[in-house]
Amino acid sequence: MKCIWIIIAFLFVIHAAEAQDIQFSQFYAAPIYLNPAFAGASEMTRVGINYRNQWPGMGQTLNSYSAYIDHYLFNLNSGIGLIVNGTQESMANLSTMEVGAAYSYRLQLGFNSFVRFGGQASFVSRDANFDNLVFGSQIDSDGTIGDFSGESLDFDSKHRFLDYNFGILYHNEVAWLGVSAHHITQPSLSFVQNEFSKLPMKLSAHGGLKFDLSGGTSQNFYNNSEGVRELVLAFNYKRQDLFNQLDLGAQIHLQPIVFGLWYRGLPTTGDALPNSESIIGLFGISLNSGLDIGYSYDFTLSQLGQANTGGAHEISMRFSFLAGDSAQKGRRASSMPCFKY
Repeated sequence: MKCIWIIIAFLFVIHAAEAQDIQFSQFYAAPIYLNPAFAGASEMTRVGINYRNQWPGMGQTLNSYSAYIDHYLFNLNSGIGLIVNGTQESMANLSTMEVGAAYSYRLQLGFNSFVRFGGQASFVSRDANFDNLVFGSQIDSDGTIGDFSGESLDFDSKHRFLDYNFGILYHNEVAWLGVSAHHITQPSLSFVQNEFSKLPMKLSAHGGLKFDLSGGTSQNFYNNSEGVRELVLAFNYKRQDLFNQLDLGAQIHLQPIVFGLWYRGLPTTGDALPNSESIIGLFGISLNSGLDIGYSYDFTLSQLGQANTGGAHEISMRFSFLAGDSAQKGRRASSMPCFKY
């Protein structure tokens, strides 16, 4: 029975490999990956890493990671960032590495109202080893597996291409709303020469609201203050080709502890296929030193089943600090009311 679920999971992995997009539950802990307009949005310097282990119970691993650094240039009202993303899928020995550079520009609309425009250009490398795959054309009527499948795939395949993303982000002291478009040119993913298999454009809309629970006595986290108590509600909607997904969640910050709960899916009615994927719980520590550490666990709700998949584990770490002239600290004009993870 478990073999059947492994096959079903592999079909999901094939789609993930085709779409070539990492999915993080703590997507606000990977801000540039979510939207390049987040580059420099903290108006500080940030260094962060994310790691995700998807479905460890299936016997085949799907690991994802992201690392980034971004910095705000006060004199230019601009943010710059570098990001490295990667995935490793064991069944087809498929690995993807992306190295990108992001830039954003901050435009002030009012006293505490801002809009940021961001773009990102990336170099993407895909590598696969297909010698462990078994195709239907290799299986004889008696169940014997032959050596040649008839597929025109090299055992060791490589593919390189450029990719481009764009995003817009509006925010004030208590709310934010952003949209982003990834894979604008829809580059080809095919390992086969003279074949074109486009990477579908991914569209995302994300935003939220922050509620101060401290009675107005707390100060901003980045000012090394204590007593932060706040509730943040947020959403993230994604659409790529025929697939769509909605994340709804809440985080409560009782400094230095952060608790969060997400629902991932898109409720359906009538004859539509079910689209409930997981419930996500999060625990984080957010210190005055600028260090944030988060752990989240995805509890599977889909037909794959929690017992078969083993859920998903995710860890994030981020360090924020003010680089350069200390006098610039007083120049910070905006504070993102965003999720920490």
